[in-house]
Amino acid sequence: MAQVRTDFTKVAAPPALSGIDVTPHRIDLFKYLMICMVVFTIVSVFHVWSRFKLVDLNLQISEISRQLSEAGQEQKRLKLEAASLKSPSRIEAIAKNELGMALPTEQQIIHVK
Repeated sequence: MAQVRTDFTKVAAPPALSGIDVTPHRIDLFKYLMICMVVFTIVSVFHVWSRFKLVDLNLQISEISRQLSEAGQEQKRLKLEAASLKSPSRIEAIAKNELGMALPTEQQIIHVK
């Protein structure tokens, strides 16, 4: 094969940077991008934290609601038990059977005027 000779004199060379310094623009752009990344990171962390807090508070609300419901049921049960313990027939049966008490006779009653 024959060697091909290429003439590079006709290739356009890039224009010379006549006094323009590229570095300050790159530094400004870098600072801007870093600030944007930091702000985005802070906003993202705050968003995740707020969602976590929301889920945690919802769990606490449901737990407290469950405890409130149980306390209401316990209160109803205790009111029913107190009503049954205060019944006159029960008190009379305990007085007769366990304490050996009886209704007073006519001679045991003293009228005070």
